[in-house]
Amino acid sequence: MRTHHWRKSSYSSQGANCLYVSAPGDATIRLRESDEPDTILTTTPSTLRDLIRSAKAGQLDHLGKG
Repeated sequence: MRTHHWRKSSYSSQGANCLYVSAPGDATIRLRESDEPDTILTTTPSTLRDLIRSAKAGQLDHLGKG
C-alpha cells in the first residue's frame, strides 16, 4: 500500500472534523476527513476546483435543505 503525504486544511481546528488533502503527483487529489480516515475520496484538480467554485457561489446550498 502506498503512503500518502497528508496535509491538514488551514481552516480545520485542532479538534475533530479536520479535512486532509494529498496530491501524490499522479494528476489526482485525495481527500479524507479525520473522523473517517480510511474513507478517501479521489478526484482531479479541475473537478475539485469546480466543486469549490460551485459551493462558494451558493449553487449547492439547496442540498442541505429538506
